[in-house]
Amino acid sequence: MTQYLLSIWSTDQEMADIPTEGLEEAYAQVGAFNDSLQQAGAWVFGGGLEPSSTATKVDSTQGDAVVTDGPFLETKEQLGGFWVIEAPDLDAALAYADQASKACFSAVEVRPFQAEPTE
Repeated sequence: MTQYLLSIWSTDQEMADIPTEGLEEAYAQVGAFNDSLQQAGAWVFGGGLEPSSTATKVDSTQGDAVVTDGPFLETKEQLGGFWVIEAPDLDAALAYADQASKACFSAVEVRPFQAEPTE
């Protein structure tokens, strides 16, 4: 089985525009989706993220750590949450992403993890 990252992408404005009832519905639907992943044996890990304004970047590539508060990118869409799943192939992962997108009212990107090097 291959592991895939299903990442949720939306804009801060899209999230702000969801009424309270819509957020409650999304939380319930995502909870049901998480349960279905677990029952199918596809669940590895998942979670939602706080807004990008809460992020902190640590860059030690030039020696001492440089710590910078976010947000960092001038972009419309932000990573809002993710799942790591196991699926037999890309088609199965895409089917899970379809369910995830409907559950959380956002676009979901699917990316396979790199294969472990073989010796």
